[in-house]
Amino acid sequence: MAKGKKYQDAMRRFDRNAFHEAEDAFGLVAGIATAKFDESVDVVFRLGVDPRKADQMVRGTVALPAGTGGEVRVLVFAQGDTADEARAAGADLVGAEELAKEVEGGMFDFDIAIASPDMMPLVGKLGRVLGPRGLMPNPKTGTVTPDVAKAVTEFKGGRVEYRTDRYGNIALSIGKASFSPEDLAINYNAVVEELSRAKPASSKGHYFRKVSLSTTMGPGIRVEPPS
Repeated sequence: MAKGKKYQDAMRRFDRNAFHEAEDAFGLVAGIATAKFDESVDVVFRLGVDPRKADQMVRGTVALPAGTGGEVRVLVFAQGDTADEARAAGADLVGAEELAKEVEGGMFDFDIAIASPDMMPLVGKLGRVLGPRGLMPNPKTGTVTPDVAKAVTEFKGGRVEYRTDRYGNIALSIGKASFSPEDLAINYNAVVEELSRAKPASSKGHYFRKVSLSTTMGPGIRVEPPS
């Protein structure tokens, strides 16, 4: 499909065939963000893993020190005092059976789902609707926890989830086009450090195979993979 004039203009502002150092790529972001809204800055890492093997699935969460630049809508499955604590922490949607019915019926007005451990028998029944959307609470990502208030605060403040797709790619947003190159670098480095920490012991050869940076509406920039 043909791209628009703004997209074509953005492509002319850098060499698409060259590999850029990360810091240089962040300096190009403002020039390729041409939309009227504040575009997200997204990064995709191609990892040297085989996600078909259980011991090579890379999954977890990472705190972005400079924040995400956007509003994160958090849903919490909890009841009693735990539900009250979640609301006090800023959760957007809190509930139990009735909330589960809404989700099962197609209500997905949230970005993160968190659950207290006692709610998992109920939440587990939602796997077929939450799983395909990457919204199923999981202890490995800190979204199944007895301290839901802390989890709400962290995700509202810039903690994001990541996981490899079927091809070994991890894609996530590291900020907005309005961020300074320094803030984008801070968030990017936090992600690289976290993915390095999460490298499976069974992964052999080069771990960071390819890295690409782009804005919501802009072309991709090739980034020199971390060593």
